[in-house]
Amino acid sequence: MKVIIDKGAGFCWGVVRAVDFAQNELKTSPKVYSLGDIIHNTAEVKRLNALGLETVTVADFPKLEKGSKILIRAHGEPPSTYSEALKYGLEIIDATCPVVTKVQERIRKFHLKGFQILIFGKKDHAEVIGLKGVTNGDAKIIKNLEEALQVTDFSKPTVLFSQTTMDKSDFAVIAAKLREKIQEFVVDTMENQAAEFHAKDTICGQVSGREKKLREFAQTMDVIVFAAGKKSSNGKVLFNICKEENPRTYFIEEKNELQKEWFEGVQSIGITGATSTPHWLMSDIKNEIELNYLQTEVF
Repeated sequence: MKVIIDKGAGFCWGVVRAVDFAQNELKTSPKVYSLGDIIHNTAEVKRLNALGLETVTVADFPKLEKGSKILIRAHGEPPSTYSEALKYGLEIIDATCPVVTKVQERIRKFHLKGFQILIFGKKDHAEVIGLKGVTNGDAKIIKNLEEALQVTDFSKPTVLFSQTTMDKSDFAVIAAKLREKIQEFVVDTMENQAAEFHAKDTICGQVSGREKKLREFAQTMDVIVFAAGKKSSNGKVLFNICKEENPRTYFIEEKNELQKEWFEGVQSIGITGATSTPHWLMSDIKNEIELNYLQTEVF
């Protein structure tokens, strides 16, 4: 029997950067406030909470002591959040992922030019709230092709962006169909030319680039244990990729969710996770399986 941790799993560099920001601040400050869970992983949030990182919301700003440190996590925030922090005399520690910051800047430029902004993503996701915020709330959030066709005004110059953790193939399908419908609009309305349209694939390369290797890893294992936070958008996408390749893929958030029957009669167990899954958690899961669920060779 063997239990192997996927070498390609673990924090993306944006999450590593945010966690480093938090840990560095906590070396000199007994308390730092994270605006929302720093990452969508319960185990890592608990670890950082024990060091002095407390999760708050914008609604908590009036209650905080002036000068308190507010960590903006990798997902980013809308401009209104920075204004509120300034209003209450709070110090911002900005750990927004540079990839997300770049997307915000690109969206802002197109918005100022008068473009209709479409964002492929989840409307309640923290990153999407921040992206929409740079358009003063004007951007239209779409989660699938059907919604894109319903909300798009094909007579207007339009640009399509994406939340950084969405599926690349789904984005391509939406972009192609919108381009096609804009051309059809010209014919149907006897316009002289189509409205300007751009599709900006802003999906993080570290997320999309994992798919091929993740599929290969899932194919080589009898069982896959996929560890991620239940709130992780990226985790859901990557879990489904594993499940497509290996039906015996199981989603857990913490090691106490493991079930003995998953491992009966197997020769190989693979452990992997989302870009917000810490390596220490995957190591804990590996040790738990080896100690309590089966006799294994250690790899």
